Amino acid sequence: MVKRVRLWDFKFELEPGSRLPVFMQIVQKIIEEIQAGRLTASSPMPSTRQLASNLEVNRKTVIMAYDELIAQGWLSSAMRSKTFVSPNLPVSPIHPAPSRTASHTESTNPEEPSAWTPMQAGVIYFSDGMPDTRLIPASTIARAFRHSLLHAEKNHCLTYGDPRGMFALRSSVANMLNMERGLYVTPDNICIVRGSQMGIFLAARVLVQPGDYVVVEDLTYPPARDAFQSCGAQILSVGLDEYGLKVDELEQLCKTTPIRALYVTPHHQFPTTVTMTAERRLKLLMLAETYDFHIIEDDYDHEFHFTHHPILPLASNDRQKRVIYVGSLSKVLAPALRIGYLVASSSLVERCSREIMLMDRQGNSVTEQTVSELINSGTLRHHIRKTFKIYSERRHYLEQLIQEHLADHVEFRQPIGGLAFWILLKKQKIMQLLLKQAEKYKVSLLPAANFATHQPAPAAFRLGFGNLDLEEIHEGVMRLKLALEANHGPD
Repeated sequence: MVKRVRLWDFKFELEPGSRLPVFMQIVQKIIEEIQAGRLTASSPMPSTRQLASNLEVNRKTVIMAYDELIAQGWLSSAMRSKTFVSPNLPVSPIHPAPSRTASHTESTNPEEPSAWTPMQAGVIYFSDGMPDTRLIPASTIARAFRHSLLHAEKNHCLTYGDPRGMFALRSSVANMLNMERGLYVTPDNICIVRGSQMGIFLAARVLVQPGDYVVVEDLTYPPARDAFQSCGAQILSVGLDEYGLKVDELEQLCKTTPIRALYVTPHHQFPTTVTMTAERRLKLLMLAETYDFHIIEDDYDHEFHFTHHPILPLASNDRQKRVIYVGSLSKVLAPALRIGYLVASSSLVERCSREIMLMDRQGNSVTEQTVSELINSGTLRHHIRKTFKIYSERRHYLEQLIQEHLADHVEFRQPIGGLAFWILLKKQKIMQLLLKQAEKYKVSLLPAANFATHQPAPAAFRLGFGNLDLEEIHEGVMRLKLALEANHGPD
């Protein structure tokens, strides 16, 4: 049993000029705080000496108040004169006092969705491509953290530092990108961020002025689109097919509209998983130079490419410094570590660092030092290889199950990389019915409507498998099969 201790001082004020005796004011105040939930059952009370000192009253007054509360059953005494809130009281939620001034900009719509929804027990979640946190080498990471802290005086990770990120990590990332992804960068081209979303937002902040046009694909990553809109961008979209973004369509748009930036996921397009062809990649770079716009390349899961022919990022062929390359280590280590990187010209990186100074001052230096050691020691590479085999097995298993159990209802192409499949319904009009049935059978899907810039969206959904083991994948597909068979809508 965990021993409960009082971590913080319990503070309140007495009302000057009250006609009630002081000890009764204390009694009433403590009862109010118990009823409001600020003092919970079994929580320790301050000593009579300490509370008397805080309230600047005689200790005997506090003793009288405690005795009265014990007699009424609100408090209970224990050994060594310690006093606790009675353990027998019902649990009461905390009801904070209403704000003195309510902002008119705050939403009062109770149906407005939250930015984050907690998972429900018993539901199989086919994610958007999240990794399996059960594969995280927690003990290895813990040892690396311990080593960083033990050598904090030497590596200066406990003080304020460079807003671009610790030099050690920027050097490690630069070397990794140069060797593994064909880039030609130095630490001055690297800005460490808290995941790829922060990198996208920083790119939006330094590139976009209100009214600028930013292009995304018809189906895209919604938080990226929202980041550009939050900076005042006007969003335009272009189509995509099995070869990636339609660059000819983009070219026609550029002839009539001054494009400031393009956001794209060419390696494993989000959400459709297709890989942009080499021909289109080269033409896209030419268009960026011709029409003077930047490309924000989001390479969110580069490590998980399952063919023997690696595909290098757009940034590896960027000779005109038109590409801002954004990546993340959160999916290969742990999402909670929040380590990503933005790669750009040194001048753009410097502008990003000024933005970081405004909102966060710098990243987490202890985590950055730790991740640098994990990279340099080879631990990160070893972990990627280990998880790669596991995810490859899950990918193959999911493909088999879909072919065996769902082929009458869906179409798909096995992606060459990433931790998700893109599934097309053969019956185009049953998408909404399918979602209702999926909810009934406790299997969670991500429909195309979640990613569409324009409606109506195609009858398709993203089926992320990385977060599920083989047993969970099987159970999820069986539930999905039941949901599909429950729908008999028209073609």
